[in-house]
Amino acid sequence: MFSNNTMSLKDKRMMNIIFALSAAVILLATVQNNMPTGIIGAIGIMAVVGYILNVAGDKTPIVNQFFGGGAIVIIFGSSYIFHSGLIPQETAESITSFVKGGGFLSFFIASLVTGSILGMDTNVLKKAALKYIPVILGGVAVAFLFAGIAGSLLGHGFMDSVMLIALPIMGGGMGAGAVPLVEIMSGNTGMSAEMLMSKMVPALAIGNALAIVMAGMLDKVGNMFPSLTGNGQLMRGAAEPKAEEENEQPISINVLGIGALMAITMYYVGSMLSTVISMHTYALMIIFVALVKVAGLMPRELERAAHGWYKFVVDNLTPALLVGIGVAYTDLNQILDSLTLVYFLMVFATVLGAVVGTAIIGRLMGFNPIEASITAGLCMANMGGTGDVAVLAASKRMELMPFAQISSRIGGAFMLILATMILELL
Repeated sequence: MFSNNTMSLKDKRMMNIIFALSAAVILLATVQNNMPTGIIGAIGIMAVVGYILNVAGDKTPIVNQFFGGGAIVIIFGSSYIFHSGLIPQETAESITSFVKGGGFLSFFIASLVTGSILGMDTNVLKKAALKYIPVILGGVAVAFLFAGIAGSLLGHGFMDSVMLIALPIMGGGMGAGAVPLVEIMSGNTGMSAEMLMSKMVPALAIGNALAIVMAGMLDKVGNMFPSLTGNGQLMRGAAEPKAEEENEQPISINVLGIGALMAITMYYVGSMLSTVISMHTYALMIIFVALVKVAGLMPRELERAAHGWYKFVVDNLTPALLVGIGVAYTDLNQILDSLTLVYFLMVFATVLGAVVGTAIIGRLMGFNPIEASITAGLCMANMGGTGDVAVLAASKRMELMPFAQISSRIGGAFMLILATMILELL
């Protein structure tokens, strides 16, 4: 709200006092099960818990350097807090309803995708789109290879490790990946859907956790070896166009509302197209926004409005959303129950393979290895849209959301096709 240059020390102290009082009121009401219903109750407790855990994570040694800092602490910390009995169960149910049924996650991703793409340099977008799919395929190939080798060495067999561990991990999450994979495989292998699901779900959960942790570690690697990273730019040598934007006038508060409307409109377009074209809403939205950007159909002022709204959402709503991911999508018990050494090593080999494969192919295709590994590798290995937000937050590269969504949606759809082809050959 205020810049550090204009805010006096007295103002900062007063704001901290007011925040502490606000947090105390919200936490007290929540613990006493007097939290308001609907969006005002959910967003209040999510914002407070998210802010506190984010500060704790960013100030905790080792965690802030190697494990994603605040992002990973928010996700796993909120999952424990809201599912351990410390907070009334009704609060967790309210948050879950808001994040899933209330569309908060969709709103967040629509804002990020629209603003990120419209804020990109057009030439960079054209070059990146044509070269990105081969990087995804390279990551998938090496992930399968690493998982198969690990499975063979650990007594689980090459193909079993690929089909039951690597394929679901790289398959686009739960709803768009594991569930349809189970349906495909149960109809072709004779294995029950329940048995397949019990094997795949822990792999997804552990793989998602490892992807978040590795994202934080890749950010640290990028800081140690600057030649490997573009600091949020996917294409090598793509950082220069930002200088032009710095000369433009700061965006006004009124324009942010227009940016929000642009994001919502693009989601509407994707949703409408999905009733005609058999693809996920996010994937169609990405394609449509990219076409609008490349064709130059959007006035520059509206592009700046959408990009300004995207930055506002990232700066102010990310911690709250990560609480929602922790509460609604992260099952710590499921992760802990599956943590046998052999199972963990096979999952680790898969995620590591995704990172290595995308870094190598990405470098050959003209991408920065760190950004290529995060988007085409870890965002394939995580659990879809929620995992994308967590991985990008842990790596401090939220501007890469469009490419993360390509990995989760289009890449995930490709994995279903690949699974069908593999089963036909067996």
